[in-house]
Amino acid sequence: MRARTDSDTQDDIHVGPQAETAGTTEAADAAEPDDTGDDADDDTDEEHGTEDARRARWTAIGTGALLTLAGLAASLLRLTGSAPAFVPAAYALGAAVCALAALLGSRGRTRRALWLLIAGVMVMAIGDQAD
Repeated sequence: MRARTDSDTQDDIHVGPQAETAGTTEAADAAEPDDTGDDADDDTDEEHGTEDARRARWTAIGTGALLTLAGLAASLLRLTGSAPAFVPAAYALGAAVCALAALLGSRGRTRRALWLLIAGVMVMAIGDQAD
């Protein structure tokens, strides 16, 4: 199941064939497509949705890469110090989770990437609190 970047409902859901009778002009009017020139608005909405999805992917990739580098740097710095072994391991694990989030973000799974970024930062924070 693929996630959409917007939460709007689909406007192009069509009603099945309706029985036309002479007395039901309202049903016939409702079934006719609206030709008010809204096609241009639909195109801009579609382009805007694509642009938002692209921006979300690049944001997930950039944030994941940045947090991965920060976690690895903190892990290496804590490894050389007098901290317990749990602390650099927590930083490294958090960095690995953020790297996985960047990978998922590059494939368009931005919601899962966001939650993995949050989880990765939380793992790094637990390692920081243990120090």
